[in-house]
Amino acid sequence: MQNNDKQRYYPLRDPENPTKVTLISITEEQYRSLYPEIWRIRNREQNHGCCMCPKCYLWKCDSQCDLCEYHAPNTISFNDPLPDGEGTLGDYIPDDNSSIEDVVADRQLLAQLIDRLRQLDPEADTIIQLWKDHPEGISDRKIAEALGRPQRTFADQMKKYRTDLRRIRNGK
Repeated sequence: MQNNDKQRYYPLRDPENPTKVTLISITEEQYRSLYPEIWRIRNREQNHGCCMCPKCYLWKCDSQCDLCEYHAPNTISFNDPLPDGEGTLGDYIPDDNSSIEDVVADRQLLAQLIDRLRQLDPEADTIIQLWKDHPEGISDRKIAEALGRPQRTFADQMKKYRTDLRRIRNGK
């Protein structure tokens, strides 16, 4: 049998007993129009920890999760109000992001360091651009080649620059 001749089925729930499912025959065209949406919903529910359907019963899935016996009840949303009415669960989860003050301080420090590097080296913008173009890191040797400087001379200069920039960063 070729793949196109394969018989396709759709799970139809019994109105009186939603846990009872009967398979009805559907065409390939109906299958291709119905099932991508069913798969999308089931995958979303599985990713959110709401679908607990065993693999051997996935054939029963018609994406009507509220009627499914394998749908996890009592799921909690971070936006649901707490029983005492004092905000939501999301209000009590700590934020791991940096505070705006830290971000501003870091930006100011970075601006200071860049200004100082520009004072120390006339080709600082080229060096900065090379660092930007290589976020994984670039060796002093490659930067020296791009600037047309001897590697050892450039390495010595960078050592002095880094010492000076560390002093600024540490506030000394």
